[in-house]
Amino acid sequence: MTYLLAGDLGGTKTLLRLVRSASPAKVEFQQSYQSREHSNLVSIVQQFLAAAQTQGLEIAIENACFGIAGAVIDRASHLPNLDWHLSADKLEQELQIPHVELINDFVAIGNGVAQLHPEDIHTIQAGQPLANAPKAVIGAGTGLGQGFLIYNGTDYQVIAAEGGHTDFAARSIQEFELFQYICQHKQIDRVSNERVVSGPGIVTIYQYLRDTGNLSETPEVAHVVRLWEAQAEQSVDPTGLISALAIAKTDPLSQATMQMFVSVYGAESGNLALKILPYGGLYLAGGIAAKNLSLLTDGTFLTAFNHKGRVSDLLAKIPVHVILNPQVGLMGAMAQAAKLGIRD
Repeated sequence: MTYLLAGDLGGTKTLLRLVRSASPAKVEFQQSYQSREHSNLVSIVQQFLAAAQTQGLEIAIENACFGIAGAVIDRASHLPNLDWHLSADKLEQELQIPHVELINDFVAIGNGVAQLHPEDIHTIQAGQPLANAPKAVIGAGTGLGQGFLIYNGTDYQVIAAEGGHTDFAARSIQEFELFQYICQHKQIDRVSNERVVSGPGIVTIYQYLRDTGNLSETPEVAHVVRLWEAQAEQSVDPTGLISALAIAKTDPLSQATMQMFVSVYGAESGNLALKILPYGGLYLAGGIAAKNLSLLTDGTFLTAFNHKGRVSDLLAKIPVHVILNPQVGLMGAMAQAAKLGIRD
């Protein structure tokens, strides 16, 4: 029995899925792994296939496609958040899979957008959608991913982008002070959007407001942030706690942190929208957006998104959706795996 293998490789988690070639809509086996617990992708796939075989599956992989959080050039990529070096050719050899393709994770998400059902998205701005118009995807997570889709006459083609690494543009004195704070504490002279609009960016904003403002820390958050700062526990991630307390409105410092983060997220989403004019829809991907839906719908995000001076009216017409299905990237990678064939 031949199978298709798909993977969604992030800086935090790696999600793998196995389906039969003859019935790709039916999931045969799926597992999630902590990316940083492994030194490379091969060990994760080998562990995954061994686990699948214990379920009685006789596996022969025909095609595999992995969506990865990094740029793919000449069938190879370096994942900066994991320091993994991947090569599709080497993966074919080491895993003994005839056809392996690497695609950017936001190309995978773009592929997955077409497979979403109405219950998989939450619309925060209805806009005025146009048929066959460009679409855009953006998502804050371990980093900041971006991409866009262009209709080619028969279908949408997904285009990879590395817009998360563009320069962070301060819009206020406070944001300029944040820029200076990051430069000083990271000992750098350039700040990318990913430094701010990401999970680690949430912690950076928290640190900035803690160190420069007059809002006091709660002992609960202070303890977790100190562990994160000291890197005493690799598994500690303050972002979930900060956002949870902001949603619950029980910690003013966390609330201020998330309000600033959501505003910057909205502004950068608006910047992407101006470059693409995605009247087919702009889609927010990633766990941060889905888990903080109430913060994204309180007006802060859309105010920043639409605040573009003389061209603000253009942004108000763009539909904006939050993707609720956390497996959209895996769905897109599997769709690409199903298309693979023998290369010349």
